[in-house]
Amino acid sequence: MKLQDVEIKLKNGLEARPIALLVQVATQYDSRIYIQSGEKRVNAKSIMGMMTLVLAAGDKVTVSAEGEDEEAAVAAIAEYLSGNDAV
Repeated sequence: MKLQDVEIKLKNGLEARPIALLVQVATQYDSRIYIQSGEKRVNAKSIMGMMTLVLAAGDKVTVSAEGEDEEAAVAAIAEYLSGNDAV
């Protein structure tokens, strides 16, 4: 299992469109990918699950993945949340 703490640097946080793009990034990987904020942990491939986190710019989350491509999956999600990926 791969874990990485990430600060959300997307200008408007994770609203509907950024969540949809995040889910698109996550679904490119076979690994099980989760985003955790506080005690709440949701599947990064679930739009509805991600919307329940209500994440704003500056919030810190933990990205975790387990599977054959877990390293690449966590790196891609962290890159997106850091605002470095134009997807």
